[in-house]
Amino acid sequence: MRVIVIGGLGNFGARICQRLSQVAGLTVVAASRRPGSSTHTFGSGQTVATLALDINSPDFQARLLEAAPGLVIHCAGPFQNQDYRVALASCAAGAHYLDLADGRDFVANFSDQVDASAKAAGVLAVSGASSVPGLSSAVVDHLSNSLLRVNSISTVIAPGQQAARGMATISAVFGYAGLGFGRWNGAAWGVQYGWQDIRRFTFSGLAPRWGAACDVPDLALFPERYPGVRDVEFHAALELRVQHVALWLAAALRRLGLPLPMHRWAARLNAISDLILDRFGTDVGAMKVQVLGNVEGGEQRRLTWQLTAPEGNGPEIPCMAAVLLACKLASGQLSLTGAIPCMGLLKLEDFDAEFRRWNITSHITEESL
Repeated sequence: MRVIVIGGLGNFGARICQRLSQVAGLTVVAASRRPGSSTHTFGSGQTVATLALDINSPDFQARLLEAAPGLVIHCAGPFQNQDYRVALASCAAGAHYLDLADGRDFVANFSDQVDASAKAAGVLAVSGASSVPGLSSAVVDHLSNSLLRVNSISTVIAPGQQAARGMATISAVFGYAGLGFGRWNGAAWGVQYGWQDIRRFTFSGLAPRWGAACDVPDLALFPERYPGVRDVEFHAALELRVQHVALWLAAALRRLGLPLPMHRWAARLNAISDLILDRFGTDVGAMKVQVLGNVEGGEQRRLTWQLTAPEGNGPEIPCMAAVLLACKLASGQLSLTGAIPCMGLLKLEDFDAEFRRWNITSHITEESL
């Protein structure tokens, strides 16, 4: 299978290219607006073919058809303000499609916009094949198997300060700081604000961190996927509190109506973090999903899953769902057609081999309340 990775030289795309280049039967091509040459050699020593491809170019669909993909993996975020041209062009090319989108509306509306084209082409198109909702939903599915009813779901991602950061991710994070979004709370929709609601979170093996509210696809998708759930929340826990204070203040000013173009500051602020702040953090990241629910007899239980990523390997996690689905598609294990968010396609145990590959550990604890 010929795999075109759009954004294949970026933070996540490069990782996917290197990983899939190790899979027999896959031919991987890294697509970029300015690849520089016909091949690219990564720091690992792996070499992939490259392709000049700009998703905003008027001839993008024609260029993609010429590339003859069997699978397109879209890693060129941020996705918050994108349309579905890449997914629709993939369908027109008769290729399966995966993306790493974490934009709430992009993933939540994906099926409505792409399903008919994907079914007509006989291909599978999947949005959100990343940490959310790809991995997070697999975790909640696993934890909820032992519960009669799920009452609440809380997810927090805690990246290591020294782990590599992609500009698209930073731009997306800054983009919704201070903006209101819907959150399912108390079995009703309310409004929460990006990078507000700072709380203290604890992690096994890590120092406690502050976490702030973020807008992700899970907030829109989980209330429908888990009937009866009353609360769904998501926080990001940066390692350094000074960053939380700065983002909280900027978000508060935006809530007051000050038109701060925070996404334009992403590159500059990332450079400051590289030069000044990284020395005060570590390369260890974590992710925690906590589910509260009832078991037979009415007793309430709290189940907590935690992942710990050492050695700066945290950025590999958002790539895993796409890698696993690409392998399943190449081996014929997935015969679905149509367009869906990345839920129900992967089980938690599917991730185990990828976790071991990067020395990532995970465990589950259970408490009676």
